[in-house]
Amino acid sequence: QVQLVESGGGLVQPGGSMTLSCAASGSIFAIYSMGWYRQAPGKQRELVAAATGGGHPNYADSVKGRFTISRDNAKNTVNLQMNSLKPEDTAVYYCNARLRATILSGWNDYWGQGTQVTVSS
Repeated sequence: QVQLVESGGGLVQPGGSMTLSCAASGSIFAIYSMGWYRQAPGKQRELVAAATGGGHPNYADSVKGRFTISRDNAKNTVNLQMNSLKPEDTAVYYCNARLRATILSGWNDYWGQGTQVTVSS
């Protein structure tokens, strides 16, 4: 079994900062990427930021210059530092990992339970 456990989230004022953290544990043979998605009410889930093992991070245009993703390959963790938060950043944020659980497994997506981020004064 693979588990993604998220921490962080909550209420923050516009212009504020917040850090989300995610740790992957369990049966993990290899991780291709770890990242964050978000889903606002009435909208589809969208990519926020993702980091592969050795490549450049990928960011949604709406968060470029404000959010920074960092991944620790040795610890199977990923953080999302969010600065200059806006009300439109309000959403449930989900940690994602694309990984192989065993040497015989294919690459599959795993998800955290989601954490609410609310940006409001």
